[in-house]
Amino acid sequence: MAMDIGGAKGGLKADINVTPLVDVMLVLLIIMMLIAPMLQQGVPVTLPKADNTNDKPETQDQTVLHIDRFGAFFVNSLPVRESEVVSSIQRALEDKTEKIVLIKGDVDASYGKVMQVMDDLREVQIENVGLITDPKTPLTPAPRGGN
Repeated sequence: MAMDIGGAKGGLKADINVTPLVDVMLVLLIIMMLIAPMLQQGVPVTLPKADNTNDKPETQDQTVLHIDRFGAFFVNSLPVRESEVVSSIQRALEDKTEKIVLIKGDVDASYGKVMQVMDDLREVQIENVGLITDPKTPLTPAPRGGN
């Protein structure tokens, strides 16, 4: 802040130095830019590995059922009870042209729960169901010992 003491006008003159404010705002902007990519959206699940994986479909417009390792169900990242999974998926598919459900089950999720949901969906004529997996990492050969 600056003060003008004395002179013919005889008043105090105060102005704000905005340089520290700009510095703080730039630091906050940089912090947000660094943190934003680290934020994970959705339900954290560890996907099983598979050899025959195709390119991952775009899940933005798809109906995705998450099953975490504790057996909790999430339809499009919203928690639902096990008894309400099929009805929640049906509501999510009402306005979609393609009736596709992708199941993103944790590697430690109960196989029985995944199969039960698939059977329940088949009973209500939802037969286009896919499983999301991560590709297996290829095994690297051990280095050869030699002279």
